[in-house]
Amino acid sequence: MKHRLYIVLFFFGIFLVPQGYYAQVDFNKTPDDDLGNVEDQFQECFYEAMKQKGIENYDRAVESLLKCIELDQSVPVLYFELGKSYSKLKNFGAAEDALKKAIDKDPDNEWFLDELYGFYILQNEYDKALKIVKQLVKYHPDYKEDLASLYMRMEKYNDALKILDELDAVHGISLSRDIKRNSIYELTGRKKDQIKNLEQRIDDNPEKESNYLALIYRYSQNNQKEKAFETAKELLKINPNSQKVHLALYKFYLDEDEPEKAIESMKIVVKSTQIKPEAKLKVLTDFVNFAGENPEYEPDLMEATTLVEGTNNSKTLSGLGQYYLAKGNKAKALENFEAALKLEPNNFGLSKNVMLLYLDLNKFDLANEKTRKALENYPSQPLLYLMCGVSYNELNKPQEAIEILEIGLDYIIDDTKMESDFYTQLSKAHALLGNTTKAKTFSDKAKQLQNTN
Repeated sequence: MKHRLYIVLFFFGIFLVPQGYYAQVDFNKTPDDDLGNVEDQFQECFYEAMKQKGIENYDRAVESLLKCIELDQSVPVLYFELGKSYSKLKNFGAAEDALKKAIDKDPDNEWFLDELYGFYILQNEYDKALKIVKQLVKYHPDYKEDLASLYMRMEKYNDALKILDELDAVHGISLSRDIKRNSIYELTGRKKDQIKNLEQRIDDNPEKESNYLALIYRYSQNNQKEKAFETAKELLKINPNSQKVHLALYKFYLDEDEPEKAIESMKIVVKSTQIKPEAKLKVLTDFVNFAGENPEYEPDLMEATTLVEGTNNSKTLSGLGQYYLAKGNKAKALENFEAALKLEPNNFGLSKNVMLLYLDLNKFDLANEKTRKALENYPSQPLLYLMCGVSYNELNKPQEAIEILEIGLDYIIDDTKMESDFYTQLSKAHALLGNTTKAKTFSDKAKQLQNTN
C-alpha cells in the first residue's frame, strides 16, 4: 500500500516522503491484523488532502492532513504539507509550527528548510530566516547569495560584502552579485571601496574590458575625470578594437580640446554594432551641439548622421528627425520620422510629426489620408480634426472641412489657441464656399480669442 502511496506523491509533485516511511512495509506480506485498513484509510485521506489542495480548498486539505497525522504521526511530509496549507490560510503561527515539526522529523531535508526559509522571509522575520539559510548554504551556492541578500535586508552590509567576496573568489564575477555590491556601496556611500574593488579586478584580470568600463564610469561619477581618462586610454592600449571605450573617450577629447580625436571616437560609436541605440543618440546629440558651436565640423556631423541612417531603431530615427527639423531640413526630418513610424505604427507622437510635416511640405493628399486614418484610432484628439480640416481646405474641399472642424470643436478643452485655429480654418472654408458673412463671423471669433492670449 505504501509503495503505491509513494507513487501518488511523486505524481503530485511531492518528492519528499522519506524512504524510511515506505521501506518499513513488507509489500509481499499479507496483513494479519487491521493495519491494512489503516493504510487504506491513510491513503484515502492523503488523496483527499492533495485533491483539496489542488483546487485551493485549503481548509479541507488541513482537515484531511490532520486525519493522516492521527493515523501516523511519523511521516514528515504531512507536516510539510500542513504548514503550506496553513500558510495559504494565513494561519501563520500554525504554519510555522507544522514546518518546524517536519524539519524536526527530517532535519536534513533541503525542501523543508527552504519552505521555512521562504516563510520567514515573507513574514519579515529575518533573524529566523538567517538561521535557516545558514543551514541551506551547504546544499547549493545559490543559498549563499541568498545569505548576502538577507544580510543586506538586515543592514549588515559588511557581512554581505564578505559573502559576495567569497562567492566572487570561488565562482567568478556575476551580474547579480555586482548589482548587490553596487547597491551596498550606494547605500553606504562607500565610493572609495567601490573604486578600490574595481581597481583590484583590473589587477587580477587586466584583459577584461568590462572592468575598465566600470572603473571609467565610477571615476567619472566621483569627479575623478583625469583618472577616468587615463583608464580609458589604458583600455585602448590593451584593446585597440574596443568600441565601447569611445563612449567615454569622445567626451574626454572634447574637454581636452582635441576635436579631431573626439570626432573619430564619435564616428566609431555611431557605427558600432555593440553600442545601444539610446547611447548612440546621446552621442549624436552631443555631436550636433558641438557642430553648432564649431560649424567647420558640420561635414563630419553630416557623415555621422549618414552612418546612423538606415538603422532599425525608432528612437535613433526619431532623434535624427528632430535634428533635421531643428536644422530646417523638413524633407529629411519627414524621411526619418516616417521610417521610425514604420517601426512604431502606434506611436502618436511620431504620427503627429509626420502629419504636420505633410502639411508643411504641401503633401495635402497624404496629410488628409493620414489624419482620417488616425481619427479612427484617436477620435477625441482635436489636433487631428484641425489638421484634417486644414488638408480639406488646401484640397479645395471646404464642405468636408466644415464638417470635420465642427466635430473637432467639441473636443477642445481650455485651449484658446487651438480654438482660434479652428475658427480660422472655418472662416477659410466658408470663404471658399462664397459665404462671406459666416467667414467674417468665424474670423472675428478667431481674432477675439487671439487677443485674449
